[in-house]
Amino acid sequence: MVRHVALFRWKDGTTAADVSRVEEGLRPLPSQIPCIRAYRFGRDLGIQEGNADFAVVADFEDEDGLRTYAEHPIHVAVVSERIRPLVRSREAIQYVIEDSD
Repeated sequence: MVRHVALFRWKDGTTAADVSRVEEGLRPLPSQIPCIRAYRFGRDLGIQEGNADFAVVADFEDEDGLRTYAEHPIHVAVVSERIRPLVRSREAIQYVIEDSD
């Protein structure tokens, strides 16, 4: 399995409503992009200073699944229309995880 983690810091002035629109765009992706095996996202709780504002964690069977997700038109639209306009910075990592079965 391959895990993709993306961390975002929002631009100054990003509102809770803006982030809700991001969440609304992300929520249906697992049902629209079959290669997604697990999908979680959320806002930082604000417990520690210096954290990112938002995280997306997605699991795929293999690297091809990750590429399919990254290039899928629905995902690309969410990123370009709802996420990118708000992003001050982004960090990401992809790594192999052991199957928990």
